[in-house]
Amino acid sequence: MHIPEKLADEGKEILASFPVEGFVYGKGPENAAFMLVGEAPGETEIHNGVPFSGRAGKELMKFLEKLNLSREEVYITSAVRSRPYRWGEKKDKHGNVVKRKYNRPPTAKEILGHAPLLDYEIEHVKAPIIVTLGNIGLKRLLGPGYKITEQHGRVLRGPVQKYNEGTYSWTEKEFSIFPTFHPASVFYNRRLEEVIQEDIEALKKLL
Repeated sequence: MHIPEKLADEGKEILASFPVEGFVYGKGPENAAFMLVGEAPGETEIHNGVPFSGRAGKELMKFLEKLNLSREEVYITSAVRSRPYRWGEKKDKHGNVVKRKYNRPPTAKEILGHAPLLDYEIEHVKAPIIVTLGNIGLKRLLGPGYKITEQHGRVLRGPVQKYNEGTYSWTEKEFSIFPTFHPASVFYNRRLEEVIQEDIEALKKLL
């Protein structure tokens, strides 16, 4: 399934003045085993156009393998489609300090700017469950009062937030949301591997 080019162009234009780069489309079948909603693409993704294809993507593929699913069977997307970055400094192999771009979490305005894109996908992809990866996807759909540490590993049934004239309103339709940790979280906290495994087992039973 593919979002309309007009909608993609509008999303790119809205974020044109923000510190973001590139644009990555969601990918997957219209009739998906489930929908995955991540945070935003990184450096690898904006160059090859494939969501979750970098370091975190390798962890996500392990996640899917444990569910006996392939990338082609799920719809993979994110709250923001362009890479949010910040400038930082790093020493090269010669000891020289060079400036480079680093990933950063998207801001509330950036998430709102691309909200219509995710709304379109949620409306048109026929998936029984939406799996949110990390706090960004969870809060985008269910609001700022939700935390991944409190909600992971269980189904939350109800309406989700959608774009409405510069803010959010709630859908009339109810959805099944299954929050779990972002695949990249294990790089910073290896103890989460066991927690994510438990979430996988819970999701497997639901599927």
